[in-house]
Amino acid sequence: MSEARLKNYRQSARKVRLVADTIRGKKVTDAITHLAFVPKRASLAVKKLVESALANAKHNHNMNEEDLFVKEIRVDEGFTMYRYRMRARGSVAPIRKRTSHISVVLGEKDGAKKSKSKKSDTKAKAPSKKRINTSDKSSHVEAPRKFAKPQTALKQAPISRVKNPSI
Repeated sequence: MSEARLKNYRQSARKVRLVADTIRGKKVTDAITHLAFVPKRASLAVKKLVESALANAKHNHNMNEEDLFVKEIRVDEGFTMYRYRMRARGSVAPIRKRTSHISVVLGEKDGAKKSKSKKSDTKAKAPSKKRINTSDKSSHVEAPRKFAKPQTALKQAPISRVKNPSI
């Protein structure tokens, strides 16, 4: 994994996320080519950042360029500079100059060589849920329905009518 960060980029995070979402999960070479033709101001900064992460991967981790893809790209809000504009009747309105922090993580595909030890690969797995075999109808137990009609436990015996009751 190779990583690169750009902090305090002077554009709002909302606008930069539009560009970042287009390259998430793509191969690095495809992402750089795609960013060259995106008509947004943030595409230049994101492109330079991806190229920087690619250079870090080659130089620091000896990774192959063809095996790399954009594993994670995150755009967070930075600080906001406040300026004020004069308005009617002597009042003021705030102007927010927003910044953003961009972080790119490149990862290798599964088919690439793994030089790390197996300790990082073996993590504790969550217990899996057992599934009911629906092909065998005899072992299938139907769950109680939420709006099922209530069943009466005992039925009342019919009342017998006698014409001449003797007391």
